[in-house]
Amino acid sequence: MGGRWIERWEPEDETFWREGGERVAKRNLLFSVFSEHIGFSVWSLWSVMVLFMGSEYGIDPAGKFFLIATATVVGALIRIPYTFAVARFGGRNWTVFSALLLLLPTGLAFAVMEPGTSYATFVVVAALTGVGGGNFASSMTNINAFFPLRKKGWALGLNAGGGNIGVPVVQLVGLLVIGTAGALHPRIVLGVYLPLIVVAAVCSALFMDNLAPVRNDTGAVREAVRARHTWIMAFLYIGTFGSFIGYSFAFGLVLQTQFGRTPLQAASLTFIGPLLGSLIRPVGGALADRHGGARITLSTFAAMAAATGVVLYASVTASLAVFLVGFIALFVLSGLGNGSTFKMIPAIFLAQGHRKGLTGETAEAYGRRLSGASMGLIGAIGALGGLGINLAFRQSFLTVGSGTGAFVAFLAYYAACMAVTWAVYLRRTSPVPDTAEGAEQPETRPGYAKV
Repeated sequence: MGGRWIERWEPEDETFWREGGERVAKRNLLFSVFSEHIGFSVWSLWSVMVLFMGSEYGIDPAGKFFLIATATVVGALIRIPYTFAVARFGGRNWTVFSALLLLLPTGLAFAVMEPGTSYATFVVVAALTGVGGGNFASSMTNINAFFPLRKKGWALGLNAGGGNIGVPVVQLVGLLVIGTAGALHPRIVLGVYLPLIVVAAVCSALFMDNLAPVRNDTGAVREAVRARHTWIMAFLYIGTFGSFIGYSFAFGLVLQTQFGRTPLQAASLTFIGPLLGSLIRPVGGALADRHGGARITLSTFAAMAAATGVVLYASVTASLAVFLVGFIALFVLSGLGNGSTFKMIPAIFLAQGHRKGLTGETAEAYGRRLSGASMGLIGAIGALGGLGINLAFRQSFLTVGSGTGAFVAFLAYYAACMAVTWAVYLRRTSPVPDTAEGAEQPETRPGYAKV
C-alpha cells in the first residue's frame, strides 16, 4: 500500500514542534479519532443487536451475554498484532486497511440479522466484530509516537475518548431505530455504519501520515514483555478500561434481565454511561499530566469501589433509580481511570530509561520504544477485563438470578487495584516516581529502589 512517509520526526524538539510538528500531529490525531470511533462502534454492535433479539430468536440471557463476551475477547486478543502493525506498515496505511476491514463483520451482520439464523452463525459474526477492538491498539500506538511526553496525557486521552464515544453513539443509533422503526428492524443500524466505514477509510487515506522513524523493534517487544511494569499496568487497566468496555456491552442486557426493561426502555438508558465515560477520559489524562497518573488512578479506584457498593445495594434491594446512579458513576470513574493509567505508561518507561543511566533524547527514545511496545499488550489484557465482566454477569444470572454476585467480585478487584497502585507507584520507597509532569527525576528521588 502506498502512502505518505515523514522521514524526520522529533516531537520533543520544541522548535520542530512549534514550526510544523504540532500541526501535523493534531491533523493525524483528528482522523485517528474518527477511524477509531467507527471501530469501537462496530466492536460494540452486539451490545445493541441483543436488544433487538426478542423471544422469536430463541436465545436466553446467558446466550446473549456469551455473544457479547465473544466480541469482547476477540477484540482484546487482536489488539496485540494491531499494535505492531503500525510500525510494520505505517500508521496511515494500517488505519486505512483496518477501517476497510470493518466492512466484513458489519456486512455479514446485515446479512444474517433475522430470526431463524442459527446461534452458531451469530457467534461467528459476533467474533468478527472484534476486529473493531483492534483499532484502539494501533491508533494509540500511532498517536503515542506523534506527541511529546508533555502532551501525551491529553493526546492519548482525547484519542481514546473520541474512540470510546463510538460505544454510546451506536447505542443511540439503536435507540433511534427502536423508537421509530421498532425492534424488528436491526438492519437499519447496520445500514447506517456501512457508508461511515468507507468515509473513515477515505479520510485516513487523504489526511494521515506514516512516520518513518517508527519501526518494528523486536528487542523492544521482548523487553516490554519482560518488564514487570507492563504486567502491573495491564492489571490496573483491567480495572479501568476492562470495566468501561465490559459495562458498556452488558448494561442494556442487565437492565432487561434484572429490572425487566423493554428494548426501548433499556436502549434509552444504555448509552448514558458510556457517553459520559468517553467524554471524561481526556480529563483523566489532563489531570494526570498535572497531578500525577498514579495519584489520579488511586483516587479513581477508591471511588469505583464506593460506587460498586452503591450498585451492590441497589441490586439487593431491586432499586432501579439507585442502580442507575451507581452504575453511571462507575462509567464516569472508569473513564477518568482510563485516561490516567495510559498517561502513566510513557512516564514509567521514561523513568526506567533514567534509571538505566540514560539522559536527554536517548532516555526519551527509550521511553517511546518501550511504551509503544507495551501499549498493545496492556490494551489487550485490559480489554480482557470486559470478557471477565460479561462472564461474571452470565454466571451470576445463571446461579442467583441477578448481578449481585458479579458486583461482589468487581468490588474485590477494585480494592486489589488500589493496593497495587499505592504499593508500586506511590509509596516513598516506590521504584518508579509518580507520573506528574515535572516530578523529581528518579535518580534523585529519595527511596528510589531497584525495580
